[in-house]
Amino acid sequence: MRNWNRTSTGPYRPGLPSVFLTGILVTFGLLFVALRPASAELKGPQASDRQVSLIVSSLLRREHLSRHPLDDEISARALGSFLNGLDPMKVYFDQADVDEFMRQRDQLDDFLASGDISFAYTIFNRFLKRVEQRVATVNDLLQLKHDFTRDEEIVTDPEAATYAATPEEGTDRWRKRVKFDLLLLKADKIEGQEALDKLTRRYNGFAKRMNQLRSDDLLEMYLTAITSSFDPHTTYMSPSTLENFNISMKLNLEGIGAALQVEDGYTLVKQIIPGGAADKKGQLKPQDRIVSVGQGEDGEMFDVVDMNLTDVVNLIRGKAGTVVRLGVIPDGSTETRIYSITRAKVELKDSEARGQVIEEGRKPDGKPYRIGVIDLPSFYMDMSGARRGLTDFKSTTRDVAKILEDFRSQGVDIAVLDLRRNGGGSLTEAINLTGLFIDQGPVVQVKTAAGEVQHYDDLDPGMAWEGPLVVLVSKFSASASEILAGAIQDYRRGLVVGDTATHGKGTVQSLLELGSQLFRVPNPPNLGALKITMQQFYRPNGDSTQKRGVLADIVLPSLTNHMDVAESDLDYAIEFDAVQPAEFGAQNLVSPQMLEELRSRSAARQQQSEDFTRLLKNIERYRKQKSRQTATLNEEKFFAERAEFDAEKEDEKQLEEQIDSDRPVVDRNYYFDEALAITLDYLQMLEQVKVAKIR
Repeated sequence: MRNWNRTSTGPYRPGLPSVFLTGILVTFGLLFVALRPASAELKGPQASDRQVSLIVSSLLRREHLSRHPLDDEISARALGSFLNGLDPMKVYFDQADVDEFMRQRDQLDDFLASGDISFAYTIFNRFLKRVEQRVATVNDLLQLKHDFTRDEEIVTDPEAATYAATPEEGTDRWRKRVKFDLLLLKADKIEGQEALDKLTRRYNGFAKRMNQLRSDDLLEMYLTAITSSFDPHTTYMSPSTLENFNISMKLNLEGIGAALQVEDGYTLVKQIIPGGAADKKGQLKPQDRIVSVGQGEDGEMFDVVDMNLTDVVNLIRGKAGTVVRLGVIPDGSTETRIYSITRAKVELKDSEARGQVIEEGRKPDGKPYRIGVIDLPSFYMDMSGARRGLTDFKSTTRDVAKILEDFRSQGVDIAVLDLRRNGGGSLTEAINLTGLFIDQGPVVQVKTAAGEVQHYDDLDPGMAWEGPLVVLVSKFSASASEILAGAIQDYRRGLVVGDTATHGKGTVQSLLELGSQLFRVPNPPNLGALKITMQQFYRPNGDSTQKRGVLADIVLPSLTNHMDVAESDLDYAIEFDAVQPAEFGAQNLVSPQMLEELRSRSAARQQQSEDFTRLLKNIERYRKQKSRQTATLNEEKFFAERAEFDAEKEDEKQLEEQIDSDRPVVDRNYYFDEALAITLDYLQMLEQVKVAKIR
């Protein structure tokens, strides 16, 4: 048995690339910066844009896994991606705009190679002009009386949408869009003047925020349209995005501890981070609206209504010990109150590993089985701390090892590792964490663009957890999660239970900070970074998880199984392939006969379950609604369809659950109860095998 009280989690492996699929959905604020009219920055490319573009062009040619040339094909893909990113439903640009832009569809590669991004400004400035025109149209349409008894439809599928050929066609599309938005608001119990005011603020606020877009934001959008035309995970990160990414990996920052989002022009408090400064102060609550921000006890209050979220974040975040004042309209109120909050270090606990022991079933001696459940939302690691040689840098493996030690002390019979909302993270942590459950041997194989294959092993003898193991997965389990689940399955170390397959991201990205690429100095300037796909990873058995994922041993029906969120749903995803299997010793804790029996028992329980019967009916309704490309604007039909089933709401619900920091470690619903029943069946089968061997 290895000593898991040690202060490190195994070798940092500085030469090992990292798998990244995680991202910050909500932001918390950076250091204070003086605000300036962002639109003034968008008169043309900045001085550093040429340097950034040239180094991105060079890195794509030299380092990308596919070795695809930066050519006219990439150029055409990129232009389409850039236009779709700005106007996904094709309601702002008209066909004449797009025809004009398309005349240069084969030149974006040449522009990038010369460091020229002026075409991005040409397109974006046209976009701003069209937004201004469409918002004026919306303001007029909101004054009209709309007929909701007409049998007409609106296109809701971006793939089926087309650009308007005439101004009249464009206006009619916006008329339908306004009707659709009014119906959606009415479904949320918002109607009459309140609904009209909300839509007025929504579209006018959108126009204002677009005019506040900064040059860094536009550069990120444009370069990412080009880089993601190689594959969906190669992206350019602006300096602020890079800083947020680093925060997400080390799980701490200095600020007030509040997650923010924009809704209809207001900065809305989405979440209060437990233990943070705002939480301890006790005044700021979820759904409160922040309308102004001031620095210190007497600094000027800046109006932040309709302000770009990044700028609001920059005002609120700051060094621990400093004071920020927030003008807040509490949820349900119309009065603005001023809250003074002293910033402090915030630990992002919602992404940490958490454990809980529950009791279920009965052993032959009458005592309950003890099941240890670990909720793991990401594979996090403080990379800067690791590079500096800190012995206690933030680490997934260290945190899980402590939980497993606690499980052993509590006499846990079987461990359940829940990766259903784990989008990935550090490859190093995936390898080290897998090593907690296997003795020694290959965890993952990595192939370079040159075709060279190298495997990365768990080198430490012994296991932190020798007992039985079940891994829960979903279509949202991606990247590093798939490395662990695939290795557990290949070693026959435990069961994989959940959706038919995991996400299917089997590529390796490295983060190349452009300042370091351009300036070989100790503290280079932050010019952002290129997250670039350089390698592909493979399971110990030689299969890639790319576009295929890890197939569950026991499949449980779920809505997530049918959502278009997998790697195979993304544009330009790299194809599946395989390499030679590595040599490893399987542990034989799972057999085909065992799986057949477990599936049979689970299917029998599901057939007797009213909850699963209802779920299957809802899945069929969901698939039917999602296959439609239009929605009715007849009010009676609209609400009749929603009364039966609301696929859009289900999508929102499932996505919100993926980032719900208040989610308990153990959510005792019918789905989890069936997973527990499978877990107990598996544990009892292992005990029977053990008894048979002893006899």
